[in-house]
Amino acid sequence: MRIEILTFEGCPNADATGELVRQVVRSEAVDAEIEYINVETPDLAERLLFLGSPSVRVDGEDVEPSANDRTSYGLICRTYDYGPQVTGTPPIAMIRAAILRHLAV
Repeated sequence: MRIEILTFEGCPNADATGELVRQVVRSEAVDAEIEYINVETPDLAERLLFLGSPSVRVDGEDVEPSANDRTSYGLICRTYDYGPQVTGTPPIAMIRAAILRHLAV
């Protein structure tokens, strides 16, 4: 399994997101390659379909299921809607669900 953490330099939520991903990988005993991708330019953001920092993808799919419908890409901070919460990091349950979806494939 390949997990990508897409960020830009100075993102205040990048480290916390990386730790959340590592927690899930450890707790689920998943064999995963975790790769950080630094998105440096608006052009690269467009090419990578970068929804903002931090973004997490499991085998190329965003951890937030509703993200597939979005088309606004750029060097922006990202938020995650999870129930009544809006956070700057993907909730651990969202990361876990995405990983488990890809284990079932």
